[in-house]
Amino acid sequence: MPIYAYRCEACGFEKDVLQKLSDAPLTQCPSCGQASFAKQVTAAGFQLKGSGWYVTDFRGGSASSSAAASPAASTTAAGASTSTPSTTAPSTDAS
Repeated sequence: MPIYAYRCEACGFEKDVLQKLSDAPLTQCPSCGQASFAKQVTAAGFQLKGSGWYVTDFRGGSASSSAAASPAASTTAAGASTSTPSTTAPSTDAS
Protein backbone atom coordinates (compact mmCIF):
# COMPACT_ATOMS: atom_id res chain seq x y z
CA MET A 1 0.00 0.00 0.00
CA PRO A 2 1.35 3.45 -0.88
CA ILE A 3 1.90 6.26 1.58
CA TYR A 4 0.33 9.57 0.58
CA ALA A 5 1.34 12.98 1.94
CA TYR A 6 -1.58 15.25 2.84
CA ARG A 7 -1.58 18.91 3.83
CA CYS A 8 -4.37 21.16 5.07
CA GLU A 9 -4.54 24.39 3.10
CA ALA A 10 -6.38 26.14 5.95
CA CYS A 11 -4.18 25.40 8.97
CA GLY A 12 -1.02 23.90 7.40
CA PHE A 13 -1.31 20.54 9.18
CA GLU A 14 0.66 17.79 7.39
CA LYS A 15 0.24 14.03 7.69
CA ASP A 16 1.42 10.91 5.85
CA VAL A 17 -1.37 8.37 5.37
CA LEU A 18 -1.10 4.70 4.39
CA GLN A 19 -3.96 4.03 1.94
CA LYS A 20 -5.00 1.50 -0.65
CA LEU A 21 -5.09 2.62 -4.27
CA SER A 22 -8.85 2.06 -4.27
CA ASP A 23 -9.47 4.22 -1.16
CA ALA A 24 -11.07 7.62 -1.64
CA PRO A 25 -8.77 10.60 -0.93
CA LEU A 26 -9.16 12.29 2.44
CA THR A 27 -10.73 15.74 2.44
CA GLN A 28 -11.40 16.60 6.10
CA CYS A 29 -8.44 17.84 8.15
CA PRO A 30 -8.00 15.88 11.41
CA SER A 31 -6.53 18.96 13.10
CA CYS A 32 -8.96 21.79 12.30
CA GLY A 33 -11.90 19.84 10.83
CA GLN A 34 -12.18 21.87 7.63
CA ALA A 35 -12.62 20.26 4.23
CA SER A 36 -9.32 21.57 2.86
CA PHE A 37 -7.14 18.46 3.34
CA ALA A 38 -5.50 17.60 0.01
CA LYS A 39 -2.90 15.20 -1.36
CA GLN A 40 0.52 16.60 -2.13
CA VAL A 41 2.63 15.61 -5.10
CA THR A 42 5.78 14.02 -3.70
CA ALA A 43 8.72 12.01 -4.99
CA ALA A 44 8.48 8.26 -4.62
CA GLY A 45 10.59 6.96 -1.78
CA PHE A 46 11.58 3.34 -2.09
CA GLN A 47 14.55 1.06 -1.57
CA LEU A 48 15.55 -1.91 -3.64
CA LYS A 49 16.28 -4.92 -1.45
CA GLY A 50 17.40 -8.43 -2.15
CA SER A 51 20.05 -9.84 -4.41
CA GLY A 52 19.65 -7.24 -7.14
CA TRP A 53 21.19 -3.89 -7.99
CA TYR A 54 22.48 -1.64 -5.25
CA VAL A 55 23.62 1.97 -5.08
CA THR A 56 27.19 0.81 -4.47
CA ASP A 57 27.34 -1.46 -7.54
CA PHE A 58 29.77 -0.19 -10.16
CA ARG A 59 30.78 2.77 -8.01
CA GLY A 60 34.53 3.30 -7.72
CA GLY A 61 35.92 -0.10 -8.46
CA SER A 62 39.21 -1.04 -9.99
CA ALA A 63 40.01 0.11 -13.52
CA SER A 64 42.29 -2.89 -14.01
CA SER A 65 39.36 -5.31 -13.87
CA SER A 66 37.55 -3.53 -16.71
CA ALA A 67 40.76 -3.26 -18.77
CA ALA A 68 41.42 -6.96 -18.33
CA ALA A 69 37.89 -7.76 -19.46
CA SER A 70 38.27 -5.89 -22.75
CA PRO A 71 41.81 -5.85 -24.18
CA ALA A 72 40.59 -4.05 -27.33
CA ALA A 73 39.62 -1.04 -25.23
CA SER A 74 43.14 -0.76 -23.82
CA THR A 75 44.73 -0.80 -27.29
CA THR A 76 42.27 1.83 -28.51
CA ALA A 77 43.05 4.02 -25.52
CA ALA A 78 46.79 3.62 -26.14
CA GLY A 79 46.37 4.64 -29.78
CA ALA A 80 44.35 7.68 -28.81
CA SER A 81 47.01 8.88 -26.37
CA THR A 82 49.75 8.82 -29.04
CA SER A 83 47.85 10.99 -31.51
CA THR A 84 49.15 14.51 -32.10
CA PRO A 85 47.23 17.25 -30.36
CA SER A 86 45.62 19.84 -32.60
CA THR A 87 46.80 23.41 -32.31
CA THR A 88 44.65 26.47 -32.66
CA ALA A 89 45.70 29.85 -33.92
CA PRO A 90 45.93 32.54 -31.26
CA SER A 91 43.00 34.92 -31.28
CA THR A 92 43.65 38.51 -32.26
CA ASP A 93 41.93 41.36 -30.51
CA ALA A 94 40.35 43.82 -32.99
CA SER A 95 40.28 46.75 -30.57
